[in-house]
Amino acid sequence: MMRALWTAGSGMIAQQFNVDVISNNLANVNTTAYKKERAEFKDLLYATMNRAYMLDGVGRPVNLQVGHGVTVAATVRNFDSGNIERTDNPLDFAIVGEGFFMVLAPTGEVVYTRDGSFKISVTEEGNMLTTSEGYPVLDDMWDIILLDANPSDLVVGDDGTLSYVDVDGTVVPTGQRLGIVKFPNKHGLESIGNNLYAWTSASGEPVPDAEMGTMSIVKQRHLESSNVQVVEEMVKLIVAQRAYEISSKAIQSADEMLGMANNLRR
Repeated sequence: MMRALWTAGSGMIAQQFNVDVISNNLANVNTTAYKKERAEFKDLLYATMNRAYMLDGVGRPVNLQVGHGVTVAATVRNFDSGNIERTDNPLDFAIVGEGFFMVLAPTGEVVYTRDGSFKISVTEEGNMLTTSEGYPVLDDMWDIILLDANPSDLVVGDDGTLSYVDVDGTVVPTGQRLGIVKFPNKHGLESIGNNLYAWTSASGEPVPDAEMGTMSIVKQRHLESSNVQVVEEMVKLIVAQRAYEISSKAIQSADEMLGMANNLRR
């Protein structure tokens, strides 16, 4: 009977984690380029009372086993693209494809993002293209991007090439291109907050966009919205809540049965 208590308890813990993941998705429904997560579970160790076997045509065709519950195995991030929305801000960029922008973190480490809501930071070196936190955005040569022209005159091509329109209306290339990379296994990326990801040995090292698969397209004056579907997450939340409730009832039932067993002598 104690097995039932621990088994049902593991179910409650797993569903509590599931609700935590769903709540985070719902909280980020308006976060630019947020990618929703999904919790995955696996069953725990089985106690085997009788094994299936056959010997000279005689034996047991099936096993006699009982499980010990469930545990959280992983959280998988869904990298499907969100809707592309027009903002008319010349410093907003959306990636159509599987690429990531490169950003230089304060630690000196290069991190990656799908959030293209960039800003201009005035520095001693010039007007630098940065994230909202002031982290420099890198070009395809892993250098910071400095803009001498007015941001309203900035023109970015589909391949990320940076240009600006001069006073004569001529498009003048700056000689830089937004750095966009891909990963052999993007699901292995580590989320570090602020819409940023860090590469890991599981994700593989970043590969220049043009060298892997279909080349991504950069859409200026657009942003990618979150790919969270509120109705879908609400349905998952209800299912998780009911599963949690059922596990709690299993604990109550096991407790009542233990109480009956303890009262047999009365």
